[in-house]
Amino acid sequence: MSDPRITSSIFTRGAVDLSALRGTPEPSRPTAPSQAGPPAGVPGGPPAGGGVAVIDVTEATFQSEVLERSLTTPVVVDFWAEWCEPCKQLSPVLERLAAEGEGAWVLARVDVDANPRLAQMFRVQGIPMVYAVVGGQPIDAFSGVVPEAQLRQWIQAILKAGGVTVAEPEDPRLTEADDALMSGDLEAAEAAYRKILAESPADSAAEAGLAQVGVARRVAGADPRAALAAAEQAPDDIEAQLLAADIEVLSGLAEQAYARLVGLVRRTAGDDREKVRQHLVSLFTIAGPDDPAVAAARRALASALF
Repeated sequence: MSDPRITSSIFTRGAVDLSALRGTPEPSRPTAPSQAGPPAGVPGGPPAGGGVAVIDVTEATFQSEVLERSLTTPVVVDFWAEWCEPCKQLSPVLERLAAEGEGAWVLARVDVDANPRLAQMFRVQGIPMVYAVVGGQPIDAFSGVVPEAQLRQWIQAILKAGGVTVAEPEDPRLTEADDALMSGDLEAAEAAYRKILAESPADSAAEAGLAQVGVARRVAGADPRAALAAAEQAPDDIEAQLLAADIEVLSGLAEQAYARLVGLVRRTAGDDREKVRQHLVSLFTIAGPDDPAVAAARRALASALF
């Protein structure tokens, strides 16, 4: 699968010759998917809420249902076949995401056995093969089954290319991980966050959640008042200061925690300084890089280090 950013390569304008389709006679354009039901083994249909989300297209309807529709709404074309087992894994996910999109994009399914000329025009060598069509032209594609997280990112990039702004649906994997964290099941929470990061390495929410698991483990069993008092009495005790910073972060006093550890960085050197720096950076992860307090603390940290 390509990078979620829109790529060019063979998918640039003119690489797929669709000119023959533009002269193909076609029946009147339907306003909704056929009521005959989806092909065997490939469930799908319109979203419960209304607009068209999933349609079956043929060579005769491709111009209106894909090319013309893509002038206003991004269209994702899924090349599949009833005998294709990987298709039965990917197609239901695509259909569910299309329904979630509530008309922001349309999934067009093409049976390659019934429409071999379309498959040839799109240079389909194996299935499942998925193309994104925006403005009447294919702009990106991937083949095979991909994880849902990557599929969501790809679709978001396609929507952005088509000028569509939609809210990112809540990730059920993240909800499950957050619920485990809030209930105190740190092992389950860590496993869930790590699974998300294995599929989506740049997921900032999962990174923040994993950092929170670390803080929760470090403060487990500690008396907050006693820990803060101990840190006050021993300003150069590294372990006491780190624990106090963790407690402050969990208490909503993140800026105070950052200042505490930046000050400790100034007073330490060598391995001790590096230990404090890494701990501080892990606390930054919880808030995220866009937090103004994190940005200010990073500048203070840079000043303390250099």
